[in-house]
Amino acid sequence: MADPAPRRNDAPIIEIDDLHVYYGHAHALQGVSLRLDRGVLGVVGRNGMGKTTLCNAVLGLVPASAGSIRLSGTEILGLAPNEIVNLGVGYVPQGRRVWPSLSVDEHLRLASRTANGAWTVERIYQTFPRLAERKRNGGAQLSGGEQQMLAISRALLANPQLLVMDEPTEGLAPVIVDQFIDMLRRLAEEGDISVLLIEQNLGVATTVAGNVAVMVNGRVLRVMPAQALAADHELQQRLLGVRTHEEEQGESAPPAAEEEPPPNMVFHVRRRSGEEGEMPPPEPVVRVTRAPTMWSLGDPLRARASEAEIAEAEAAPADSMPSPAIAMSVAQAIGRAAYVAGTFDTKGRELTFIKNCLERLGLRTVTVDLSTSQRPSPADVGPSEVARFHPKGGVAVFTADRGASVAAMAEAFQRFVSTRRDLGGLISAGGSGGTALATPAMRRLPIGLPKVMVSTVASGNVKDYVGPSDICMMYSVTDVSGINRISEQVLSNAAHALAGMIAHARKPSAESKPAIGLTMFGVTTPCVQAAAHALEEKYDCLVFHATGTGGQSMEKLVDSGLLSGVIDVTTTEVCDLLMGGVFSAGEDRLGAIVRSRIPYVGSCGALDMVNFGPIATVPERYKDRKFHQHNPQVTLMRTTPEENARMGVWIGERLNGMEGPVRFLIPEGGVSLLDQRGGDFWDPAADAALFGALQATVRQSSRRRLVRLSSSLNDPAFSAALVANFRDIVDMT
Repeated sequence: MADPAPRRNDAPIIEIDDLHVYYGHAHALQGVSLRLDRGVLGVVGRNGMGKTTLCNAVLGLVPASAGSIRLSGTEILGLAPNEIVNLGVGYVPQGRRVWPSLSVDEHLRLASRTANGAWTVERIYQTFPRLAERKRNGGAQLSGGEQQMLAISRALLANPQLLVMDEPTEGLAPVIVDQFIDMLRRLAEEGDISVLLIEQNLGVATTVAGNVAVMVNGRVLRVMPAQALAADHELQQRLLGVRTHEEEQGESAPPAAEEEPPPNMVFHVRRRSGEEGEMPPPEPVVRVTRAPTMWSLGDPLRARASEAEIAEAEAAPADSMPSPAIAMSVAQAIGRAAYVAGTFDTKGRELTFIKNCLERLGLRTVTVDLSTSQRPSPADVGPSEVARFHPKGGVAVFTADRGASVAAMAEAFQRFVSTRRDLGGLISAGGSGGTALATPAMRRLPIGLPKVMVSTVASGNVKDYVGPSDICMMYSVTDVSGINRISEQVLSNAAHALAGMIAHARKPSAESKPAIGLTMFGVTTPCVQAAAHALEEKYDCLVFHATGTGGQSMEKLVDSGLLSGVIDVTTTEVCDLLMGGVFSAGEDRLGAIVRSRIPYVGSCGALDMVNFGPIATVPERYKDRKFHQHNPQVTLMRTTPEENARMGVWIGERLNGMEGPVRFLIPEGGVSLLDQRGGDFWDPAADAALFGALQATVRQSSRRRLVRLSSSLNDPAFSAALVANFRDIVDMT
């Protein structure tokens, strides 16, 4: 086999001039010109801008209609891929593309091209000790990071002068990305290999590259020093759509030409079996094609719609707009991936089916293995990588106690998802164990980010799984065990549901009114309705039913940054937390207010009652108490002075933890429709114990104040005071 051609000293490693590539009518590369003398050149851009097409054109995997590509002064455009590799180009493809049935060592021995080159199998094992440890493991038994090491090693064994790397950090855990950056820096410092780095992770590209080329709509918009781009956030926003809080661009570029490479081919390599020299029949080649997009159909040379026409179409009623065959361009444009998570050791076939469905729709996917069995993993992110996010590391996850391992992995996965900047949606499938693993992380994600759980337990009481979040749970009908005529339909529907959510996700417009949360119960309704009416002109008033989940949902929105303030009229969920009622919101009630520091106005609404089910369900210890039967299914119990004092201390301590502006209003005339003169729960002594405990506990300041009023909670004067105090503290922020 021929050694790579020697480089002419005066010629750049790679020089691309006026390169044009078409997919049918779609003009994917439109006059691309680039030059790399030596070192690392980064190519960045959002999904669909033509980066992968550029890689494929350099390697001869797609034909170019015009232009030139010179490697060390030698024209390579039009050569076959194997000839280009022989001339000194190594390729690390997007998605790794390792053979699942070949061991690490077999991969490397097959890729080794010469015994005289600088890169040998032995040097690979020295450079990547982890591969040496896994040399007998098959490609499908490696984690995502190990697969990427193998893909890079395979390319290095060609002893290239130019290494073309397409999205090498995609789907890798942060610790693996850091290792990759160090490796790439070493290659650049040694100087024998130059790198054309296609990378969507701007931080990686600007860290390792000397210069960065920005691609937009199939063109190179600008080539500039990497550090200059890293330091100019305004320029990042204009060129790449990078925004704080991931806001959509005010003015976006026209849609990009979708990259439509030839269908991917997945080969399954089988060893000899039977008689000597006999080979089994070849396995079929599986071709996975991308679904058609707006750029792969029709004539792109027709006049493009104006921005005004686009805005008019987006504002039109849904039933008046044509329904495209597939519409994934939005998801591709915002650079988001669909994460497919679950236990790949037991549900690998089903999770891979979901992954394939999503990829056929044009979505980029990242698979995450949550197994605790310590078996080799085929996922992009293996269990060991997820387990590192546990506060105590992997040793806390992989234990002999299965229950403890599952709980620890669930905690690690929660922390893992919060670090993923490209997470556009999360989907999982499994039984009760898999559901318990995935849903805590889903609850950790912000409201509005798509989450789908296919589960065998989705037809029962799913409160413990969904909680206050917007998880979409789909009953699996059959067990999640293999692909059959039922599971195929259910899993496919789930994948399409997630794809639709990701593709059409919208954020509130900048012109939207700020949202505030209000808590209400039947016995505080007049107060809350009056306050909401007074504020609705300026604020989007979101009212939550204080039934445990309602309070949790409101605070989930606070944690997600979707509320600008809270008027917490009805704190009755504290009664149920402390006295064992059925509407507790848990120990973290008011926790989001502490964490977020948003303006908070609270009160004592319905702190006169503990909620139970039918009268027969009231605990025996409360049999001699005062009750009010709200309806056959709800029984209310009046709180005592001792219980009220306990609640006053609990609430007061949490008010002390709030560093944002706080007002807590005390209605001395009664805390509910039942607790007023002549009402069933009228008890001035009990109310006085509550108010006194609050007064004694709360550390008042200019930003944290108790406000006592002689009116009852549902009097118009009290709701007016709530509104006035809220307006006062909003002005303080």
